[in-house]
Amino acid sequence: MTTKASILKRILDEKVVAIVRLPEQSLIPDCIECLVKGGIKCLEITSNTPGYLEEITNTITKFPSVLVGAGTITNQHKALEAINAGAKFLVTPNVDLEVIKRAHEAQIPVLMGALTPTEINLAAESGADIIKLFPAGELGMNYYKSIKGPFDSLPIFVVGGVNKDNALDWLKAGVAGIGVGNQLCRSVRDEADKAAHIEYVKDFNERLKDYLHG
Repeated sequence: MTTKASILKRILDEKVVAIVRLPEQSLIPDCIECLVKGGIKCLEITSNTPGYLEEITNTITKFPSVLVGAGTITNQHKALEAINAGAKFLVTPNVDLEVIKRAHEAQIPVLMGALTPTEINLAAESGADIIKLFPAGELGMNYYKSIKGPFDSLPIFVVGGVNKDNALDWLKAGVAGIGVGNQLCRSVRDEADKAAHIEYVKDFNERLKDYLHG
């Protein structure tokens, strides 16, 4: 039986969550195929991607070994929709305590978006499983290091501005994990472009190999 604890452990072991946010539903399957063939094992499909609920279900069916969550879950209505579609974890850009409640009722974890010390503490004290420091790139690594001081016991993922060039630096700085959007999740034009992007994803993972998968 899959439990919240086992899902959470897997996210923390993988350390990379790919963030799928695309303008058209038809673009999602090829993008996710590139991610999976490139070695990504944990991804979210955001609620502002057309057809995201259907694609969560489709991806779980097609790639049962991949952990599929829902992103940009800003309220409990979206949380319930995503849970019903089969999402194995929820990711928010904001602090919403009802999202935590609904996720935990469904035995799935929440990566809760927070930025200030007050928001981080509120999310953690309310049961958020991972703090998603967002937008991390705007304030940079020094801000994360300052936050890490008083909150050193919290698992913190950074999202926003994470790319191929700085991902390893973030992990070396001590973050529990990273969320990566456009760098990994883009539309592909044809088979040649798909093959090239699969290699790009493989190279992204290769750069982080000493930090990935526990």
